[in-house]
Formats: sequence, structure tokens, C-alpha cells
Amino acid sequence: MKNKILILGNGYIANKLQKKWGCALYDKKILSYQDADLMFRRYKPDVLVNCIGHTGASNVDDCEFEPEKCLMANTMVPIWLGEVAFRNPVKLVHISSGCIYHYDHSKQNPITEGAMPDYYKLFYSRTKIYAEEILEPLSRRCNVLIIRIRIPLDNYPNPRNILNKLIRYKTVIDVPNSVTYFPDFIKALEHLLKINAKGIFNVTNKGGLRYPDLLDVYKKFVPGFEYKILPLKKLKLDRTNLILSVRKLEKTGFKVRNIKDVLEECVEQFVKY
Repeated sequence: MKNKILILGNGYIANKLQKKWGCALYDKKILSYQDADLMFRRYKPDVLVNCIGHTGASNVDDCEFEPEKCLMANTMVPIWLGEVAFRNPVKLVHISSGCIYHYDHSKQNPITEGAMPDYYKLFYSRTKIYAEEILEPLSRRCNVLIIRIRIPLDNYPNPRNILNKLIRYKTVIDVPNSVTYFPDFIKALEHLLKINAKGIFNVTNKGGLRYPDLLDVYKKFVPGFEYKILPLKKLKLDRTNLILSVRKLEKTGFKVRNIKDVLEECVEQFVKY
């Protein structure tokens, strides 16, 4: 990457990007606009990639018990960074989430970037919506790119990797969901930076992943593994299950792979670690 990039955060996504690009990583807490402004003045990057976020200690339900921490990381920090981008010649890339919609698989088409977020059941989802409500209008006036990802799938073990989670749970639902395969995510992000894209982009793989399909591939490499399917009605948790459209990303010239086409590659590399 030719531009001077500064990655914000010290979690899963931040460290993946830092390892890939070898650029600077800023992991200090940003607790005010002044903190954000001082950070920018110190590093003077061309691109800020905001990977700061709070998803709860164990899962998003924990965000309900840590409202200040969740609001600070998911809402206030992105807004302050948006103001930095408005006042200075810097591109802001904000890593957001697609978990902000209700979805009816029997009636709806994949959700486009222009659809109004409407999933307010989870506090985590609300904090993501709040940030987008500010950054999306701002992206029409300055250099802001909002990347929506969903359910990270990686070919490398990590507690945030959905494959790690499913192996641990051993009981899964069977509903199609948009998934972001991280090797493809990094390529898509590099592409969007290259063309200086602005506004909101869904960055997932094409189609929907049924968890049993992924675990069936895993069983090919780990024959002794077993799992059970839990009917969705018995999952007593508020969760989004949806499909995002990737047509906008494809129209930029980026080839989006179908999620079914990456499963074998993903698991084959995953089991080597």
C-alpha cells in the first residue's frame, strides 16, 4: 500500500490488517475529540482505518451490561474520527457491521446499502446504526468509506472466527447468512482504497452460508467431528440472520466470490494450524 495508513484498534481486524500491510497501529484509547485530533496531528496519515469496536466480553448480549463502553467504541469514536476527516485531508475507513437489519428469507431480496437500518433489538446493533447515521451523510461531503462486514470467517484460527465458534458450540442453526471471508475482505478493502471509494459498501461474500455446509467440509478434514442442528425457533437469543447485496461492490470491478466456493480452501488451510 503506497499511502501512509494508520490502523486504529488492537483487536482481530486491526491486527490482521497490520500484519498484512505492515503499517502503523494505534492502540491507545480515544476518549474525546481532542484525543482523536492529537492522534491525527502526531501521525499525519493519508488513511485512517478505524477497527475500534466493542462486541461484548463473550458475545453481543454483554453489550447490554456495558452501555458506556459500547457507546464510546461503536458510536462516539467513529463520530469523532468523522469530524477529523471533515476538518483534515485524510481518508477515513470505518469498519461497520451488517447486523442492523430485520430480514425475511422468504420474502426479501439481498439488502442493499441504501436500505434503512431497522434492527434495534440489540444495543450493539443500535450503536452501529447511530454511527452510520452520522458518517453516511458525512461521506457525501468528505472522504469517508464505511465498510459493512458480517460474521468473520477466516482460514486462520481465532476466537472471533465463526469456524472456531461453531467447532466449539457443536450445535448450530441452519439459516443462510452473509459471511465475510477475511482473505477476500482484505483484497476488497485494498481495491476500494485504490479507487478511492466513498460511502457505504457491503463487503461480504456472495450468497448465504448455512453453518452445516461449513461443518460438513470441516468433517472431511476432521472425520471424528460431530455436530447437531438446533431449530431457529429454539434459539432464545435476539440475532440478525440476513443476506446482504454485494452488487455495489461488484460494480466497482471487484470480483466477489460465492461463499460456497471458499469453504474448501478455508478449512484446508485452517486445519494446518
